[in-house]
Amino acid sequence: MRDERLEKLAELLVKYSTKVTPGDFVYIRCDEVATPWAKAVAREAVKAGGHVEVVLTSDEIQEVILKESTEEQLREGNLLNETLLAKADVWLTAWGSRNPKFGTNIHPDQVKFSSIGAKGWRKLYSERMGDGSLRWCGTQFPAMGDAQEAGMSLEEYEDFVYGAGLLYEKDPVAEWTKISKEQDRWIAYLNTKKEIRIVSEETDVTASVDGRVWINCDGQVNFPDGEIFTSPVEDSVNGHVYFEFPLIYAGKEIQGIRLVIEKGRIIKASAEKGEELLMTILDTDEGARTFGELAIGTNYGIKNITKNILFDEKIGGTFHMAIGDSFPEAGGQNRSVIHWDMIGELRKTGRIYADGELFHENGQFIKEVLERFEKSL
Repeated sequence: MRDERLEKLAELLVKYSTKVTPGDFVYIRCDEVATPWAKAVAREAVKAGGHVEVVLTSDEIQEVILKESTEEQLREGNLLNETLLAKADVWLTAWGSRNPKFGTNIHPDQVKFSSIGAKGWRKLYSERMGDGSLRWCGTQFPAMGDAQEAGMSLEEYEDFVYGAGLLYEKDPVAEWTKISKEQDRWIAYLNTKKEIRIVSEETDVTASVDGRVWINCDGQVNFPDGEIFTSPVEDSVNGHVYFEFPLIYAGKEIQGIRLVIEKGRIIKASAEKGEELLMTILDTDEGARTFGELAIGTNYGIKNITKNILFDEKIGGTFHMAIGDSFPEAGGQNRSVIHWDMIGELRKTGRIYADGELFHENGQFIKEVLERFEKSL
């Protein structure tokens, strides 16, 4: 029996997020646990006239590869992914796992070598997304392992996942179009600014965004969505920052990250949990200690931590910064095999300033600032 919500999601991903047209080469990739999602998306993509290729992965097989491969083998890369990404017009992925902690006992160096091996496809992905020749969207399939990680039953997690995407609305596309227009207003404001400063209990960090472009995340790259982001000027980030939200990287948990940054480089780092892995990630390559993204979460329908970055980075009233690879479409120039988002809280005492003007306080945008800006145009 088909799940109406899943069918609705597949239709939205194909028609709204990636706009599949006749003749498009559509590459679909997910863990085998998300096979129902792949089937639904493949059906919609074929109906839209796309040529579809599907790759199913497996956490269990990935665990074997990570644990038992040599450094040389892990650095070899992913020929299948590189080949398909070189040809695809559209790439659709879904996250979903029977066991999100499959990598708990894997040595951090193995994770690092695997990340280095991904350099080929990550470079290709970054360049093609930057020049617009690839349309990608990643989403979540509500699997049991992810539900357990989020502290929910499977039914509760399904409701959460589909609710965060507004799939219970009569016309989800119309709702996301409204969100897109509202976020465009703030992007117009931010695109006139040169410096961003974020302040909270243990954070005081500044970054130049002069000459950079803010991007509207409205369900066409991640789904569900809800953020606005840019890539800061690489050598401009200074200060200290605390990311309290728990994060999962390659199946391992890291929490309570504190960083000190000077002239764009992370010079000091610690974590309350998973510090060894954090240091390994930071030392993956030359670009891993530089920030590639600065963003503000705008999805106020997502309120609680699920240990899933797709949702957690979108929480309305939070900010996140990603180390590593930046976005060419935003003007970013940092290159790395890493792109890893870390999330900070703003809903209690947080403030964000643009060129010294307070425009975001205690997790909320200040509407009067936007109204003044628009009146001045």
